[in-house]
Amino acid sequence: MAMREIELEGHIIDSLILTKVFDKIMDMDGEFEILDFRIGKRKTEHSYARLMIIGEDDEHVDSILSELHRLGARLPEMEDAVLEKAPADKVVPKGFYSTTNHPTYVRHGGKWLTVEGIGMDCLITIDANRAICKPLAHVQKGDLIVIGQRGVRVTPPERPRERSIFEFMGTATSSERPSETLIRQIAKEIIDVKNQGGKIAVVAGPAIVHTGATGALAEMIKRGYVDVLLAGNALAVHDIEYNLYGTSLGMDIEKAELVPEGHRHHIYAISEVVRAGSIKTAVDQGMITSGIMYECIKKEIPFVLAGSIRDDGPLPDVITDVMVAQDKMRAAIKDIDLVLMMATMLHSIAIGNRLPSYVKTIFIDINPATVTKLMDRGTAQAMGIVTDVGTFLPMLVEELATL
Repeated sequence: MAMREIELEGHIIDSLILTKVFDKIMDMDGEFEILDFRIGKRKTEHSYARLMIIGEDDEHVDSILSELHRLGARLPEMEDAVLEKAPADKVVPKGFYSTTNHPTYVRHGGKWLTVEGIGMDCLITIDANRAICKPLAHVQKGDLIVIGQRGVRVTPPERPRERSIFEFMGTATSSERPSETLIRQIAKEIIDVKNQGGKIAVVAGPAIVHTGATGALAEMIKRGYVDVLLAGNALAVHDIEYNLYGTSLGMDIEKAELVPEGHRHHIYAISEVVRAGSIKTAVDQGMITSGIMYECIKKEIPFVLAGSIRDDGPLPDVITDVMVAQDKMRAAIKDIDLVLMMATMLHSIAIGNRLPSYVKTIFIDINPATVTKLMDRGTAQAMGIVTDVGTFLPMLVEELATL
């Protein structure tokens, strides 16, 4: 049998990290022995555990350690990370280290370097005295790539010390009708972030328009609660269609009935913006007079509209090269403190993969499977609410106004 020691340190008990470690070892048919265990006596004190991991052979132990590493386990004796050069552009050496979205540190030249721009499923390159998280598309021939887990430390999110709606991160998914108490807590989080000089991103789907919540999101933007908007062609088109014709995909939002020949409206909306040259020009010319995109232009809020294979048109502001869109999104969410993801699974998962795990994330969708899928894809810091965004957003704006 093979054996290897690991260490865990931090709020490993109340954050359930130690429990997850035990479960993972047993799920992978391994065994463990606790060699040292010290419990923090106060709320702010760290706990420490040293375990012996036992497996069938070295390969079995390595596979267990690979999973425990993502939970924050580390080897007691840390050496510098192993580096290999990328043999070609977008080609990586075998055994490369694949990142989590947790804060990560790499030991190089006897010093610990914080990995910059951490995101999920990327690589770590060393450039002079910097450790940089890079997606595969950005890897260039000759880049020094971190290989394996030696010399790499990960710090998973812990249960916050202060009481908040994120106190039980990763387990809070509510299928209840959004209560005033829950909405008030979210509104308070938003206000606290803004009062501390933080930034808020909104990831939005077209259901916001379909459900009649356009005015609520526009009001949030107008009041300064949104610092960047991330969406697709559909949200912008339906928002503009609603402003121009009072419909969304030909449906009268107020009367909840189809308008004769209304199916043409979204094409007309795209055509008119293309004629103007851009959304901003359409706003400046007085063509678009209200709505989500209107408030973004008026408040000079940056937005990234990423294209899809299903897009009509699309609008001239939509980025149709998905790799360029990824880069734009990655730059837009830099230094973001809180993200509201509403009624868009694909955009939410895409942004979730790019977010560090310490960014507070709230995901709202009518479909429970969509909320679960986001968390299963690794966005463990998200708090999910299963509800209609058309109910949630107006209530949120009302609470923000009250607070």
